[in-house]
Amino acid sequence: MSKQPTSRKWLVPAIVIVVAGGAGVAYYGLRSKPPMAASVPVIAASPADEFIATVENTDQRPDPAPDGMVWIPGGEFSMGARSPMEASDLVGMQATTDSRPIHRVAVDGFWMDATEVTNEQFSRFVQETRYVTVAERTPTAADYPTAAPENLKPGSVVFAPPDRAVPLDDHFQWWAWVDDADWRHPAGRGSSIKGKEKFPVVHIAYEDAQAYAKWAGKRLPTEAEWEFAARGGLSGALYPWGNNFKENGQWMANVHQGNFPNIDTGADAFVGIAAVAQYPPNGYGLYDVGGNVWEWTSDWYRPDYYRELAASGAVTRNPKGPDVPFDPSEPAERKRVHRGGSFLCTDQYCSRYAVGTRGKGEITTGTNHLGFRCVMKAGAT
Repeated sequence: MSKQPTSRKWLVPAIVIVVAGGAGVAYYGLRSKPPMAASVPVIAASPADEFIATVENTDQRPDPAPDGMVWIPGGEFSMGARSPMEASDLVGMQATTDSRPIHRVAVDGFWMDATEVTNEQFSRFVQETRYVTVAERTPTAADYPTAAPENLKPGSVVFAPPDRAVPLDDHFQWWAWVDDADWRHPAGRGSSIKGKEKFPVVHIAYEDAQAYAKWAGKRLPTEAEWEFAARGGLSGALYPWGNNFKENGQWMANVHQGNFPNIDTGADAFVGIAAVAQYPPNGYGLYDVGGNVWEWTSDWYRPDYYRELAASGAVTRNPKGPDVPFDPSEPAERKRVHRGGSFLCTDQYCSRYAVGTRGKGEITTGTNHLGFRCVMKAGAT
C-alpha cells in the first residue's frame, strides 16, 4: 500500500503509512526514528482459530462511577479475529492476519470513557494547560534540515474524496496533507469545530492523547483492555453489538456507504464524522467502539505479537504489548495500535469495524478520522 507521490509538496521524502479507516493514510514523517529490528516473520492465518466463552470477573463494581465512564468488569476472553470465511474476502478480514491467531487473555476490571473524547472535553484541557498539539506545532529547520523552508508549516492529513471512482490500490487518491489542519480546524484553514462540541476530537497524535489522559487523571487503554471492553461481554461476535451488521434494519455504527472512496450516501444518517453516541451502546455501555473514528491504544504495534502470546500456551494476564514496535511495511516507523475503525470503513476496502481487527499508526501522525478514549483503574477516583 506504500507508494511515493510524484507531484506533491511534502516535508521530507520518507513516507509513513497508517492503516486506518478503510484507507492507507499518507503522512510524511518529520521526526527522527531510532533503529528498529531487522525483520519479523510472515504471519499466516491459523487454521485453529476458535473462540472460547468469556468469563467475566465477579468483583463488585466500585462506586461511585467517575463522570462519563462505565465499569468494565474484566475477565478472561478470546482475543483476536477469526480467519475469513471466504477466500475471496481480500479487502476485509483477509487483510488482517496480524489479528490472528486467537489467543486467551485476562484483564483486570477498569473504568472506561463511555465515548471518545470530544472537542468540548479537549477544549477544556487546552484552556487549562495551554497545550499545543503536534499538528499545530511549526517544524523548525534545525530539527528538519532536509525540508524546504516553504514546507515547514504545521498541518495534518485529511480525507479528500476524489470526484470519480478510482482504483483502490493508490490511497493518495483520497488522502492529502493540508496546511493548518488540526483539532480546531479539522479540514484545514477556514474550517472550525463550532457547533461540533460533541464530536470526537481528531488530528490527535499519540503524545497529544497521552497529555490529555494525564491531565484527566487517566491513561490510554491497552489493546487487550480495549478489545475486552468493545466486545461488551459477547464471545467471538463479529461486531461490538453481535453478528449482524444491521440489527432489525437499524444501522449500528457510523461507517461508509456507497462507492468508496468517492461517494458516501449517508444511509446511516451521516456523511463523514458524527457526534458521539448516535448509535446504541454495546453491552457494557460503550458508544462508537465500531466506526466513527479510530482510537489510540497504548500498545506498540507488531504483526507477530499475537503469535508470540499464543505460542506460550498460557493465558496472558494484562498484556501491555511488545517492548519494541515493528511494521515490516514501514520498518523505520514507530507505530502503536489503533482500534475500532472509522466513518471510512467499508467492506469494499476495509472492514475493521469488526471487533477483533487491528489498525496501526505512526505515533506523530494525526488524521481527521483518529481520536481516543481513556481508562482508569478501579479505586483511582
